Amino acid sequence: MAELTPRQIVRELDRYIVGQDEAKRAVAIALRNRYRRSKVDDAMREEISPKNILMIGPTGVGKTEIARRLAKLVSAPFIKVEATKFTEVGYVGRDVESIVRDLVENSIRMVREEHTARVAPRARVIAEDRLVTLLVNPPKKPSNSFSLDYLLGRAKSPETPAKEENAELADERERLRQQLMKGEIEDRELEIEVEEAAPSLEVGGSAISLGDMMGNMMPKKTKLRRVKVKEARKILEQEEADKLIDQDAVQEEAIRRAEQDGIVFIDEIDKIAGRRGGSGPDVSREGVQRDILPIVEGCTVNTKYGPVKTDHMLFIAAGAFHVAKVTDLIPELQGRFPVQVNLKPLTEEDFRRILTQPENALIKQYQALMAVDDVELSFTPDALDEMAHIAVEMNDSRENIGARRLHTLIEELLDEVAFSGGENGPEKIEIDGKYVREHLSHTVQQFDVSKQII
Repeated sequence: MAELTPRQIVRELDRYIVGQDEAKRAVAIALRNRYRRSKVDDAMREEISPKNILMIGPTGVGKTEIARRLAKLVSAPFIKVEATKFTEVGYVGRDVESIVRDLVENSIRMVREEHTARVAPRARVIAEDRLVTLLVNPPKKPSNSFSLDYLLGRAKSPETPAKEENAELADERERLRQQLMKGEIEDRELEIEVEEAAPSLEVGGSAISLGDMMGNMMPKKTKLRRVKVKEARKILEQEEADKLIDQDAVQEEAIRRAEQDGIVFIDEIDKIAGRRGGSGPDVSREGVQRDILPIVEGCTVNTKYGPVKTDHMLFIAAGAFHVAKVTDLIPELQGRFPVQVNLKPLTEEDFRRILTQPENALIKQYQALMAVDDVELSFTPDALDEMAHIAVEMNDSRENIGARRLHTLIEELLDEVAFSGGENGPEKIEIDGKYVREHLSHTVQQFDVSKQII
């Protein structure tokens, strides 16, 4: 984060998101301010709170993607929630504090993966040693135990010297180790002992392990699983990595990241905006806002990993606000989102750029998919123009779903190519404007007819 200036952050976001410069600029400044805050003295640092952002714009224009890419850019814990999933206490729905609990779970998962990567080389060596031992001496069953002699296919008299037995065992272990390193016995089956997952309960939409609730006082149950060597290696490596990782350090680091770097994206916030002093649904919507308010203002939430403060988390809210207005939110909540940015509807030129410009552009994705079957897929400029034009036309005539419209169009356009591609061996397929018009004309006509229906 220290090396990324706001301009560089915007440049990184430009690699995946077309347009919306105002929103990119706002999140880039917010992210840089986090770094600046970390460098001021302790007394002042506690007084500086993040400036939460409210994004206003139609669906499919990049609101969620901006927040998700921002979090990924700096490896920050991230969670996306929909405001409509929550209701005030006393109504059916999820408790808003689950937002923080889920964010902490994501942070734990992220930090654990980082720690696992650090100990992976050591865990791999220990797991390989255990794997060799299991191959030489499988877990014994009460009714049918196997000895080394049975595995090696020869009998050995009770008088066989211990030194000779140890030498044979060492030779067998070395032979198996070499086979493992060369990948010669990946499909060989063996039995390993694994822990059974503790039963869980569904509470408030989240699964809670009974083992966690009992403080891990319940004894661990194990069972024998018959798996192939390649799967057994993964299981044993994970087990050894878990033993090498300091779980307390993981939790401490994860909570710190959630508190200081966590990003919460609250979508569809306009759906909980209602007339103040109203009745019926408006009362419930205002109740949801008042439940969300303490989290955004800054409070302490109890989690199974300990108390977590929300004071310095960055909250990004988003909504189309077609029916409701920002002023329909309660004033206290409006005040907690001081940075408000408007995202613009996508133009025909935007759609054309979305098809080809981002690193994860749809055209590039389908070209990579078809290349698997030796099909070289290409699009002419007039094909891109036609697709962009149809996307805008369909969004205008029906629901405006933004860039998601392109997913629908390209699936229908390439239906035959995806179905029969690769059947005739390597081939080159060029999509031009005429091809687009022919294969999407039925869809466009449906939309034209729908406009005439009253």
